[in-house]
This record gives sequence, structure tokens and C-alpha cells, in this order.
Amino acid sequence: MENRRLVLPEHLNHYGFLFGGHLLQWVDEIAWIAASHEHPGCRLVTVAMDEVVFRKSVHSGTVLRFEATKSRAGTTSVSYLVEVYAESLQTGAADLVFSTTVTQVRVDEEGRKMAF
Repeated sequence: MENRRLVLPEHLNHYGFLFGGHLLQWVDEIAWIAASHEHPGCRLVTVAMDEVVFRKSVHSGTVLRFEATKSRAGTTSVSYLVEVYAESLQTGAADLVFSTTVTQVRVDEEGRKMAF
């Protein structure tokens, strides 16, 4: 699954760069959408992000491209590699700024794990 997001001034920290919390929220949302699209009707929640390393600073006006690819499927969980690229609308170049694997688990109404 692929999606894009425009970094706006309200997404910046006090130094003028993208606030990491916003990026983590977007990554979590993209992973959940990808998993929910593949497993319709399932109640899915995030249980893990493998690694959080911000590789490059992101400025206001940057277009971010999110790519989510399934990396593992289990009995009760599914994991997606989410890669985030900063795209140049002038040149078409894309630089990897962040990546992590997000694991979603299927739960019932009481929050207990259940099989797909």
C-alpha cells in the first residue's frame, strides 16, 4: 500500500523540523490501514514497532511517501514494513527518512488475542 502526506507548519517541532510523534502516528495509521484492508472486519491494534530511528530531518512543505509491505503473518498477528520517503516534486528524487516494522494483533471486543 502506498500513501502520501504533506508536512505542514503545524507538524513541526520548535526547531522547525517534522515532530517525530507526528511521523510515528502516520506510520501507525498506514500500517493499520494496510492490515485492515487485507483483513476486513478484523479488530486490529498495534503491539510493536521494531525500531525507531529518524534518519534525516524533514522540513515544512516536504511530501512524504509511505510504503507498507506485509513482512510476516502469524496466527493472531501481521507485520508490515513501513518505509517513508521524502519526495522532491521538482526532481522526482526520493530519500528514505524512516522505516520500521509495525506489528498488528487481532483482538476480540474484550481486547484478547484471537486468530484470523
